[in-house]
Amino acid sequence: MQKFITTVTVLVFSILFAQAQTATLKAGQTAPDFKLKNVDGKEVSFESYPKAKGFIVVFTCNTCPYAVAYEQRIIELDKKFKSQGYPVIAINPNDPEASKADSFDKMQKLAKDKKYPFPYLFDQGQVVTDQYGAKHTPHLYIVSKTAKGNIVEYVGAIDNDPEGTKTEKIKYAEDVIASLKSNQKPAITETKEIGCTVKRKAKA
Repeated sequence: MQKFITTVTVLVFSILFAQAQTATLKAGQTAPDFKLKNVDGKEVSFESYPKAKGFIVVFTCNTCPYAVAYEQRIIELDKKFKSQGYPVIAINPNDPEASKADSFDKMQKLAKDKKYPFPYLFDQGQVVTDQYGAKHTPHLYIVSKTAKGNIVEYVGAIDNDPEGTKTEKIKYAEDVIASLKSNQKPAITETKEIGCTVKRKAKA
């Protein structure tokens, strides 16, 4: 009986610890910096953009239908806002052992085929994914540079049209950046991201 209780206790603490590790960041919290390998083989971090005013960090992948549906919209975000100080940084959160089509070489091929104008980073061991608490692909974080460091301003969906079928969209990401450029806090700081769950290899 004692052994059973001990086993259950360890299991509960393990679950709680895992949940604590993957709690999704919220607006107002510090956005952890990172140094991850880009598809061109170079390492990329926030420090790679000394003149940036902030960042559009998006956890996305090769395989999820929702991520595929948002590919062009993510490209358009970078084209529109990089010159205004808000570049896109894309991170693949999927473990390639759990999703073979999200391997580094497949990421390189996709970035080349789609002519990604932004870095597409490989998160070895899903460390950054867990730091940010990214749960789905795509999962967006808009970050601003401040005197207090890099601060999360918005977390959630890119817009309210995951299927790409609406003629009238609420463009959450664009609205947030418009507010930040006007030195105002965004009216909406969190929405529900719609996408595929982050792929993790089975526990041994």
